[in-house]
Amino acid sequence: MTAPADTWGIHEAQFWLRGRQPEQPVRFDPALGMWNVYGYPEALEVLGDPATFSSHTARLLPDMDSFTEGNLLQLDPPQHTKLRKLVSHAFSRRTVADLEPRIAALTRELLDAVDGRDRMELVTDLAYPLPVIVIAELLGVPAADRHLFRKWVDAMMESSQQFSLTEPGEEQQRAVENSLEQNRHLTDYLRAHVEERRLRPREDLITKLVEAEVDGERLSTEEVVNFADVLLIAGHITTTMLLGNTLLCLDAHPEALARVRADRSALPAAIEESLRFLSPFAVLARVTDREVELGGERVPADQMLMVWIAAANRDPRQFTAPDVFDPARDPNPHLAFGRGIHFCIGAPLARLEGRVALDILLDRFPHLRTDPEDRPEFVPSPNMTGVRRLPLLLTPAG
Repeated sequence: MTAPADTWGIHEAQFWLRGRQPEQPVRFDPALGMWNVYGYPEALEVLGDPATFSSHTARLLPDMDSFTEGNLLQLDPPQHTKLRKLVSHAFSRRTVADLEPRIAALTRELLDAVDGRDRMELVTDLAYPLPVIVIAELLGVPAADRHLFRKWVDAMMESSQQFSLTEPGEEQQRAVENSLEQNRHLTDYLRAHVEERRLRPREDLITKLVEAEVDGERLSTEEVVNFADVLLIAGHITTTMLLGNTLLCLDAHPEALARVRADRSALPAAIEESLRFLSPFAVLARVTDREVELGGERVPADQMLMVWIAAANRDPRQFTAPDVFDPARDPNPHLAFGRGIHFCIGAPLARLEGRVALDILLDRFPHLRTDPEDRPEFVPSPNMTGVRRLPLLLTPAG
């Protein structure tokens, strides 16, 4: 029987999407020079212990070190704690809840553009523009520039190979250089906005970052730029993939789709199960600060760990029937948004955008379904699981 992952063309390295379990929950890969963590309890241990498992992975990757200053994803306490507080208010549950009318209005506006057509492409027409407009408006950059963001971010995610510390090779070096170049376009763009806010403040998140103080000192330009860079990229990619993955899961399970259509209170649980079943960011990286025992293995200090949260979300030790899409799964303690101090700060916003957009989408198009003649396309990276193109039919079958 062909697995849906093969039918959909998901990267072959994502074995957990093909009904296979890892031989060991923690395993060293000598070819890549790093440790893979596949198990749920082992992933929890790593993500919950920043003193042992550092987020500053760039220290093993010299080419990437220029992007660590102010980068929340690369910081450990106490600096991470201080900087995260600067934006926590912008993503609090109350602040996010206040965005619901704007999210609903944007969704309706975007769907108005496809009303009357017999088909749409979910990512281009809704799943990409919606979250990028929301995060751009929060930051204070023009949402009209979203075509630039998409060009740069798509180019950053083009590599389909697995990263190696032992034998990088020319192809990997080119992929890294291309990713850095594309990110440089984005950081140069953001730097211009940061410098402009120093001269002319506004009521936006970039201005708040420019004016913020940590221990009595203002953030440097590079800290603000890298801070905004992470927020802009992570602030839309997760929601874009969440929307596409949830719709794809529901379409592949008609009984679940019928249940959600009949009772919208079931939609949040369906979104959570899609996050477990097709976790958008498949992996998180950490570095050991000391020798540690993990999953029965002795891991030395200064080792790179790839924590495959998508595989951990299929661990039968934690989830009953892990390869079954079950929107009624309860509890559902998936790791799609991470865990611990680096739990995704934008998770409440992503969940709200997903619920509001899908609710309106299902209302607007009662015959919405995938096109059997035009299959979805997934991001080619082994490190992410999400559609980058999802054609949909809008009119009744036949």
